[in-house]
Amino acid sequence: MVTESYRNLSEKELIKASIEGDRNAFGAIMDSYRKMVARTVKGMLGDSASAEDIGQEVFIRLFYSLSDFRGDSKLSTYIQKIAVNLTLNELKRRKRVFSMFSQKADDEINALEIPGLDSGERKDTIEIVNKALMALNPDFRIVVTMRMLQGYSTKETAEILDLPVGTVLSRLYRAQEQLRIILKNLQ
Repeated sequence: MVTESYRNLSEKELIKASIEGDRNAFGAIMDSYRKMVARTVKGMLGDSASAEDIGQEVFIRLFYSLSDFRGDSKLSTYIQKIAVNLTLNELKRRKRVFSMFSQKADDEINALEIPGLDSGERKDTIEIVNKALMALNPDFRIVVTMRMLQGYSTKETAEILDLPVGTVLSRLYRAQEQLRIILKNLQ
């Protein structure tokens, strides 16, 4: 558990202390970004052991590359790039159908409110949407995850994924079109 003194440090101070070997400072960074990484990785891979492994690997890579962080972007962007790259590498390695991810691991999606539906209907609807997401091409799924589930702007998504803004917009549009077709067939 991170002590109160670390919570009061700025991100720059935490990075500096982490680079100098202060593991508690690095723990404070991990605490700050653990949920963000979990949403990204589990949004792409599902709630699986490999998603847990990738989530841990993100912070291992961060630990060893933190001294390379120049501060040109936000630390969250740097961490997201690591998470996205490791996740896309895992998807390439798998080359198979992905399992649905569980909302139990994601408080924000768990709190999803769908008006007019009781909890059972809401759960069924969320499962259908997750099946549809998992059926998307990974290039489209990552854009949907970043923009619609994580709430990143188009510009932030483009920066994290190292894509032009137009490509992000195009992939989001095409993903939404595919989702409409997939959801129509799942009902």
